[in-house]
Amino acid sequence: MKTDGETIHVAGAGPAGLAAAITLARAGRRVVVHEARPTVGARFRRDFQGIENWSGREDALESLRALGIETRFDYLPGTRGWAYDAWGVRYPIRTRRPLFYLIERGPGPGTLDSALLAQARALGIEVQFNTRMAPAAPVGIDATGPRLAQAVAVGYHFETELPDGFHVICDDGLAPKGYAYLLVWNGRGTLKTCLFEDFGRANLYVARTVEAFERLVGLRMRNPRRHGGIGQFGLPPVNRAGGRLLAGERAGFQDFLWGFGIRYAILSGVLAARSLLDGIDYVKESHAAFMGPMRAALVNRQLYAVLGNRGYRWALRRVASSRNLCESLRRRYRPSALTWLMWPWARWRAGCGLGPAAGESGASRRGTG
Repeated sequence: MKTDGETIHVAGAGPAGLAAAITLARAGRRVVVHEARPTVGARFRRDFQGIENWSGREDALESLRALGIETRFDYLPGTRGWAYDAWGVRYPIRTRRPLFYLIERGPGPGTLDSALLAQARALGIEVQFNTRMAPAAPVGIDATGPRLAQAVAVGYHFETELPDGFHVICDDGLAPKGYAYLLVWNGRGTLKTCLFEDFGRANLYVARTVEAFERLVGLRMRNPRRHGGIGQFGLPPVNRAGGRLLAGERAGFQDFLWGFGIRYAILSGVLAARSLLDGIDYVKESHAAFMGPMRAALVNRQLYAVLGNRGYRWALRRVASSRNLCESLRRRYRPSALTWLMWPWARWRAGCGLGPAAGESGASRRGTG
């Protein structure tokens, strides 16, 4: 889908939408970004998240720069942390290469969202807040974020006296088929339980998670603020709807295994923009970039889901003894003969949550929900 001379409209001022707009503007195109909320990152309220650094051999920040995305946001390399099993046993996590880069989301100085907005505006991109892209917009990219709750993360932001670092608990009693985490940076913290099922009892799991971190690390939250979000997955992703290209979680691009989807979002936004600029086949290119890792991650997600607490303990022991944890995690996203052999089973276990085939209409997709 190559366009020449037209104004290109982008819906959504998240990482996928702004990455698409930046790519288009760097090529000399006029871009208008429509954001329904009053500011960037409004749904995150400055909570901490991570840009994963294990799925590729190239450093995550270098990869973003290679895509033309400036990394002028604050970040903390995640190299030292702790993991805990359901019995409270602690396993050290130590890596030379950062497992992830801890970042802040939402409006305000130093956040990922504000940095992307600043780069976009420096390129002359018009960002319109409190607006939605008109249905009749002739050319567009839809990056408006998740529509379905296929994973839920619920918890608190707060002030704390704990030292900087990260903590993870693998316990189905706190986070069914998922994990609970605590991220601390410069006197502030984010605590979340990430659920992959039983969403209706999220309040119970959050309370258990708070109690667990109070017991394990001496957590004391000051001025806690409740916060939650959802994640959407799709395999294959829905790349088009209503004549528009879909990017980020709107398309279903997400890390099936752990939910670290920021790199997926940004790359999908760049690929959608390149499709409009150069006429490349967006479906083909995005599937080439994501399908292998997403299939492998889904297989490992389902294996993780059936392990249970004893299986998590076995896995954490391996993590603690790993000499190269990044490489060990990278293998979980690498397609193999085993991936293809187990793929039918994994897809069956995941059920209809994978969504419709790529290219289905927006009406068809809504009908599957």
